[in-house]
Amino acid sequence: MKLIGFFNRDGGTFKTTDMAAYEKKAEQVFRDAGHEFEGLVVSGGEVVAAMERAARRDDIDGIVAGGGDGTISAAASVAWKNGVALGVIPAGTMNLFARSLKLPLDIWQVLDVLATGEVEQVDIGSANGRPFIHQFSAGLHARMVRYRNAYTYRSRIGKMSASTRAAFGVIVNPPEFDVDFEADGIRERRHVSAISVSNNPFGANALLYADDLRSGELGFYTARPLRPLGVARLAVDMLRGRFRKNADVMVMHTREVQLHFPKLRNLANCVMDGELLPLERDVTLKLHAGELKVMIRQGTAARAVEEEAIRRAAV
Repeated sequence: MKLIGFFNRDGGTFKTTDMAAYEKKAEQVFRDAGHEFEGLVVSGGEVVAAMERAARRDDIDGIVAGGGDGTISAAASVAWKNGVALGVIPAGTMNLFARSLKLPLDIWQVLDVLATGEVEQVDIGSANGRPFIHQFSAGLHARMVRYRNAYTYRSRIGKMSASTRAAFGVIVNPPEFDVDFEADGIRERRHVSAISVSNNPFGANALLYADDLRSGELGFYTARPLRPLGVARLAVDMLRGRFRKNADVMVMHTREVQLHFPKLRNLANCVMDGELLPLERDVTLKLHAGELKVMIRQGTAARAVEEEAIRRAAV
């Protein structure tokens, strides 16, 4: 394959990495595996434009993106729109998409896995046409991100500390709002504190990422209006990977969901793949099954099919 690698030097682990040495190592690993590879170290402000320019070239088979979840989300959008493969180097704090792809979280080890791996088709979601690889959310999560962004932090530890402080702020001041939704022929209005729509249903893990990105379904989650104690209980259940058993959480799986916010406040926000954005009054969320090409470890797809067959046989 002919590949170009984009390494966001402002992203997470890369801030403390010798990027010249990393770029040289990446080029060596991919070329030794038979690929044509060019590595570029770019700033966070330049990385999206650089990836878009490269992906439009007709001689490129894929892009390899290194950075945090924001960089990877942007790279997935570029890859999806241009029909090229995406390789993920997890250099961020959570690295949720890399976890779903079952990639190593070590930035050096993952190079060999991507270079000697295979290309698989996985699902990607969209909200009013804007793609997302992890989730769209409103309510509790959006308020927490808004609180977190009000704090100043310059490191992974600082971001985690800011997130903890923001979480406590949301516990004592949870939001409430109305939403009308339509999914699988069901139309309903709910009064809620939180909405989340994920690219494939969340697995039973504390970080809330999908175990499988090929189910062809969105996860649609709402939480009833919560008081501070209820938010705290939900947080504990999420940390234990048991949020589905929380009595205040309602779960659906669907290919498409329409949301309408009848009493949308000015400056209301949503979060898409960790980015705080203005919330629109009407949002159409869709699952685009198998439309994103990703580079994964050799044999991962076959193992996933086998595991799914075993799971279905056990049900």
